[in-house]
Amino acid sequence: MLTRPKFRSFTALLFTAMSAVATASTDEPALPYTPSLDVTAMDRSAEACVDFYQYACGGWIKNNPIPADQTAWDVTRKLGQDNTLFLRSILEQAAAAKNRDAVTQKIGDYYASCMDEAVADKLGAAPLKSDLEAIAALQSPAELAALLARLQRESAGRNILFGIGSQQDPDDSEKVIASFDQDGLGLPDRDYYFNDDAKSKDNREKYQVHVAKVLGLLGDAPAAAARSAAEIIRLETALAGASLTNVERRDPYKTKHKMTPGELTTMAPNLAWPAYLGELKAPAFDIANVSAPAFFAEISRRLAAEPLSVWKDYLRFHLANGRAPYLSAPFVQEDFAFYRKYLKGAQEIQPRWKRCVRLVDEQLGEALGQAFVRKTFTAETKAGTLNMVQRIEAAMARRLQERDWMSDATKKAALEKLHAIRNKIGYPDRWRDYSPITVERNDFAGNLRRAAVFEFRRQLGKIGKPVDHGEWQMTPPTVNAYFDAQMNDINFPAGILQPPLYDPKLDDAPNYGNTGGTIGHELTHGFDDEGRQYDAHGNLRDWWTADDAAKFTERAKCVADQYGAYIAVDDLKIKSDLTLGEDVADLGGEILAFIAWQEEVKGRKLENRDGLTPEQRFFVGFAQWACENARPEQQRESALTDPHSPARYRVNGVVVNMPEFAKAFSCKPGAPMTKPPGAACSIW
Repeated sequence: MLTRPKFRSFTALLFTAMSAVATASTDEPALPYTPSLDVTAMDRSAEACVDFYQYACGGWIKNNPIPADQTAWDVTRKLGQDNTLFLRSILEQAAAAKNRDAVTQKIGDYYASCMDEAVADKLGAAPLKSDLEAIAALQSPAELAALLARLQRESAGRNILFGIGSQQDPDDSEKVIASFDQDGLGLPDRDYYFNDDAKSKDNREKYQVHVAKVLGLLGDAPAAAARSAAEIIRLETALAGASLTNVERRDPYKTKHKMTPGELTTMAPNLAWPAYLGELKAPAFDIANVSAPAFFAEISRRLAAEPLSVWKDYLRFHLANGRAPYLSAPFVQEDFAFYRKYLKGAQEIQPRWKRCVRLVDEQLGEALGQAFVRKTFTAETKAGTLNMVQRIEAAMARRLQERDWMSDATKKAALEKLHAIRNKIGYPDRWRDYSPITVERNDFAGNLRRAAVFEFRRQLGKIGKPVDHGEWQMTPPTVNAYFDAQMNDINFPAGILQPPLYDPKLDDAPNYGNTGGTIGHELTHGFDDEGRQYDAHGNLRDWWTADDAAKFTERAKCVADQYGAYIAVDDLKIKSDLTLGEDVADLGGEILAFIAWQEEVKGRKLENRDGLTPEQRFFVGFAQWACENARPEQQRESALTDPHSPARYRVNGVVVNMPEFAKAFSCKPGAPMTKPPGAACSIW
C-alpha cells in the first residue's frame, strides 16, 4: 500500500550524490523489471464500468498471494522488497570488503553486527541491564523525570511515555522550536483502549497477556507479571483517555499550543521539568509546541496519584517492548507474535536479513542510499519526473484559475502557494554526515544505541536554528512520497521512481496515470482540508475568505459522504473523517494527471496497444499501483488507524467522479462506476 503521507543540520559527506559505495560497483543485482501497465495483471472478464479495480487488478490479485512474512502484499510492497534485496547485496559486500571508506565501513559493520544472531541470543536482556537497574533505583518522581530523558534519548524503538523533538514554528516556518507530543501507548491507537466491540475487547485481553510475557522475560514471576500488566494497562488507559484522537490530530489548530518553559510546569507541575530538561541536554529554548496539553496534564496527575512501583513497571515494560525486536529470540518472537501475527495477521517472522536491511536503512539511510541512487536512478529519470511535476503544477494553476466557486483574493493566495512549492526528486543535494556515530562490528546493541542517540541529538540540535529546506524525511530507497505542509515541498525518493510505478520504457499514458497521479496527489495535499490551512510560506494562517472556506467544506463533504458509505472490512465502514485528506488528494491528483497527460501528448497521433485505447491505458496504469491483497487482521487495523482508504476504493472511488473515465470505457448512465450528471464530487 502506498502510504503517501502529507508531512515530514546537514554537513556534507565527502562523496557526491552519484558516488559509489566502495566494493558495491560490480556485483550489484539489477532490479527486476515489471512494466507500469501489466496486461497479465488485468481481469478482462470483469466489467470496467462495474468494478474497475477488479478489471485492472484481478489477475494480479489472483496470482500474487500474500507471502507468509507479510501482512499485506501489493505492487508497492513488492517493489519495496526488490529494493531491499538490492540493498542486501550492497550491505553484504560492504561487510565483506577489506579496503573500505568510512561510509562503507559503517553500513557494512552495522549490518554484520545486526546479522550476528548468536551474539544477540547469548546476551538476552543484558543490553537493558543498566537501564533496568536505573529504573529499579528510582526513589522519587523527580528522579523518574531525569531518567525518562535518558531512556528517550537512547530508545531505538517506540517512544517512552511521550515524544520529544523539534518542529517548525506553526506561526513562523523559518524557525525551529522544541516540540512535545503524546505517545507512550502499547496498542496501535488510543481508541483501542475504549472501543466496545468483541474484537477490541479481545485485543485488550491479548495485549495484557503480551505485557505480562514481556515482564516475564525480564525475570518477573508469572503472578507478579500478571498483576503488573493489569496496572500498566490501567495507567495506559488513563493516558489514552487524555490523548487526542487520530481525527482530532488532523486539525493543525488542535495540535498547536505554544508554551514557555514556565508554562510547561504550570501545565504538568508534577513532571519535574528542570530535572528532565537538564538531562535532556537540548539547546535552551524560549518556546515549545505541545500537541496535546491534556495528555501531559494527565501524566502530571498520575505521577501524583500512582505508586512509584507502577511507574517503574511501566518504564520497564516500555523499555523492553521498544527494544524487543533487537534483543534475543524470546523477545523477538514475543514482539512478532503480538504486533505482527495477532494484530496484523502475518504467519511467519521476516528473515533476519530483511529486518537488518530495514534497520540500516532507518538509522544510516543516507549512507546506504548513495549506492542505491548511483545504480538505479538516472539523470534521465530525474529529468522525466521533473517534467511531469512541472506539467502537473501547470494543470493545477489552470484549475485554480477556473474554479468558479473561489474568489479572486483566495485564488491569488492559492496560486502564490502553488508557485512557492519546492520539488525534491530522487535524493538530497547534500548527504547526511554520520561520522559522529561509532559503529563496531561486534557490538550490535551499542551500534543501535549510538545511532539512536545520534538521531535524537540531531533532531534536538535543530532547535533555535534556521530551517534546512534541503532536508528529507525519507531515505532514497523508500517506496513512498510525501508533501510537507510547513516546508511547502513535495518529495519523491528514488525508490518510488522505478518500474512498475515509473517506467521510462513505456508510453506516457500509464506513467501519467500512475506516477503522475502520485505527483498530483502530493500536490493536492497542499490544498486538501488540512494542507489548505497553511500559506505559501508554510505558516498556519487562514488565507481563505469565509465564503470560500464554506464552499470548500461543502465540496469536501461530498467526498466524505461518498467514502463514509464504503465498507472497509467486516462491519467497519471507512472512517471518512480520518481519510478525507487522502481521498481528496487521490481524486485531485488523478484529475491533474489526466489534464497534464493530455497537454503532454497534444498534437501526437496516439495508437491503441494491448487492446486498450490511450485513455484506457491511462486509467489502467493509475489503478495498477494499488493492486493489493491484505489479511483481514491488517484490513481491520488499517480501517481503525490508517488515514488512507482501502486500495479498492482509492481506485473505484476516484473514477466514479471522473467523466473522462466513463467516456474512455463507454460506460452507460447508471453503471456502478459512474454518477448521475451533477453528482460527481469536484474540488480541484
